[in-house]
Amino acid sequence: MAKALYNTIQDEIQALKAERNAVILAHNYQIGEIQDIADHLGDSLYLAQVVAQTDADVILFCGVHFMAETASILNPKKTVLMPDLEAGCSLADMVTAEDIQHWRQQYPNGIVVSYVNTSAAVKAQSDYCCTSSNAVKVVDSLPKDRPILFVPDFFLGSYVKAKTGRDIHLWQGYCPAHTVISAAHVDQLRAEHPQAEFLMHPECGCATKSMHLADQVLSTGGMIDYAKKSNAQEFIIATETGILHRMRKDNPSKTFIPASEQSVCGFMKKNTLEKMIWSLENMQYEVKVPQALAEKARLPIQRMLEIT
Repeated sequence: MAKALYNTIQDEIQALKAERNAVILAHNYQIGEIQDIADHLGDSLYLAQVVAQTDADVILFCGVHFMAETASILNPKKTVLMPDLEAGCSLADMVTAEDIQHWRQQYPNGIVVSYVNTSAAVKAQSDYCCTSSNAVKVVDSLPKDRPILFVPDFFLGSYVKAKTGRDIHLWQGYCPAHTVISAAHVDQLRAEHPQAEFLMHPECGCATKSMHLADQVLSTGGMIDYAKKSNAQEFIIATETGILHRMRKDNPSKTFIPASEQSVCGFMKKNTLEKMIWSLENMQYEVKVPQALAEKARLPIQRMLEIT
């Protein structure tokens, strides 16, 4: 049977999506072409909420591996696909289930809070999950008489520790795309753009030095919402540069300046429109978390969603 002809690659993706009864989810760090064709575009918390409620048979997740795992955990009856299995996460790889088990041996009464940027195996060893948008709220809800381990991002954990005043054991993980943002360069940009508002993601490596200089410390979803409402016309954005596509599209009259042009996640950028077609045509690559592991990992995610 001859393959149908399409005017654009986007048309072909839409046809395949309809054929598979699929929904396309994309993180704010994806390339612009993927953001434009996604059914749902947002940060980790928003996409997790979408996954839990979708009626689609197939979830094509344009993000990185831990996000597709989370989708499989939250909606195990759905087929979860990734355009590129090599779209991993350096930060997620910096902590293992064995690391959590070792900490628990030292602190048997402790509470483990895992950033959503972790593997299913780590989530399964955790008590609560969180995202950058709700980490403070999650930690604030915990008993004050028990030690807390926050994994894996040191800078987000430091931010949560400062905001809550809690005694938190901080893991030493970091996101390479965020740690290239330097406080010195941010100071230079602020001097060059004195009217600009400075929006910072709490994963930034400069957070411990210049967090007090930020007008707002926000998740990617928080940045997008804030930029729409703010009266400012210029913004310095301290996070992965993929977010600038959406911000500029949503606010064509405003100027968005990256805190670092080098703040690029190579893993996020592995997904392409061509790979999306291949994924929907061949129903690959499927991400399926084994049932026993998924059941353990689902509890801390559900606790997070209930708190938020």
